[in-house]
Amino acid sequence: MKLEHIELERLSISPLNMRAKKAPDLASILPSVRERGILVPLLVRCAGETEGYEIVAGRRRFLAASAVAQETGQSAPLPCAIMEAGDDAAALEASLIENFARLSPDEVTQWETFARLTREGRSVEDIAATFGITERLVRRILALGNLLPRIRSLYRQDKVDAATVRHLTMATKAQQKDWLALYDSPDSYAPTGQRLKEWLFGGELIATKSALFNLASYTGPIVSDLFGEDSYFTDPDAFWVLQREAVDARCQAYLEDGWTGVELIEPGQHFRQWEHEKRSKSRDGRVYIVLSARGEVESHEGWLPRREASRQERSESRTGADRPEVTSALRNYLDLHRHAAVRARLLDRPALVLRLMIAHAITGSGLWSVKVDPQRSDRPEIAESVATSAGELLFDEKRRAAIALLGVDAEASTLVGAGRRTQTTDLFQRLVGMPDEEMARSPRW
Repeated sequence: MKLEHIELERLSISPLNMRAKKAPDLASILPSVRERGILVPLLVRCAGETEGYEIVAGRRRFLAASAVAQETGQSAPLPCAIMEAGDDAAALEASLIENFARLSPDEVTQWETFARLTREGRSVEDIAATFGITERLVRRILALGNLLPRIRSLYRQDKVDAATVRHLTMATKAQQKDWLALYDSPDSYAPTGQRLKEWLFGGELIATKSALFNLASYTGPIVSDLFGEDSYFTDPDAFWVLQREAVDARCQAYLEDGWTGVELIEPGQHFRQWEHEKRSKSRDGRVYIVLSARGEVESHEGWLPRREASRQERSESRTGADRPEVTSALRNYLDLHRHAAVRARLLDRPALVLRLMIAHAITGSGLWSVKVDPQRSDRPEIAESVATSAGELLFDEKRRAAIALLGVDAEASTLVGAGRRTQTTDLFQRLVGMPDEEMARSPRW
């Protein structure tokens, strides 16, 4: 490549210039060209057998210089970098690179240039490396070739949004023609966005990424969208046959792994986590597998309904593990009589009552409502100042001592718990064996 100054009359715009079809806006560069002329060289190549040159990149500079020449009646040779002749692909790349750096062109213009590059033998990988963009973006732009020219034109004019174009790339040419007929008809509605996808395929599509099975086992058609990021099954019945088989295999694997049970929740139903409690595999935890209408499968491992979890806790807290099961009526009879007896006995033991009250208050059981002071601050610097203050450091020291006294996690931020019965019972047992002088420090807790 060599640099020369070439007269205006020897220059013409190459058809390979990516902006050759658009009328340029010269307002932003004309003042500079009038005052200083052309400073940045144009990229040109020999124009066949003539003595002229074709402008590959720098069309606006050329037209601005031509406009100034008409205004003044004088023209000066323009600085030009001359490319080797015969390499159309290199010329296209040079034109697009310059325009990307100056102003990102619309996707349809990019598609026209990328399509010409592929015809010149450039691969998707080559194009992506040349312009410093991802291969996915190149494929997305090239996918516009699946559209009818009229739809591309509407997209370029911003009369069709990106979501609609994305779905139309999955349509057949006949479906695109039908959609254009609806678009042109004053009495009809052309579906867009999500409604367009339902119009094309007759309902909700199931994404291939939802499949638990090998896609090779699916024999129906699969469609991909413009971006190449998502693909969909067009035969939901065939999908669900394979998906159910995969879900059954997953259920069996959980059972073989030692889980107590696996429950399948059908599409339209929900797993209500707040109605369950976490349980490990060794404590009869179950697995809940949720299916959605979109084909997605979600597994919730280690849960037990709250009612069953409560029964389990009561059972574990009994001293006689081999006690035979009793009816609910008899259980109610025993619980109420036991409560009455304990309540009467506690009236004569105020120290024990104090310990029971503290256990309930600390763990926040159902009989008490204890909340941690949030200590909110308006600004970070205020929070930092309080955290390092003498009062906060002294309080933290005494809090850690109280935590250690109760034998719980020394790094716990608070003693206030979730109010589970086992937490309250465990804490009460520790307090019962604690001397009165230690109980006198209870305000620290």
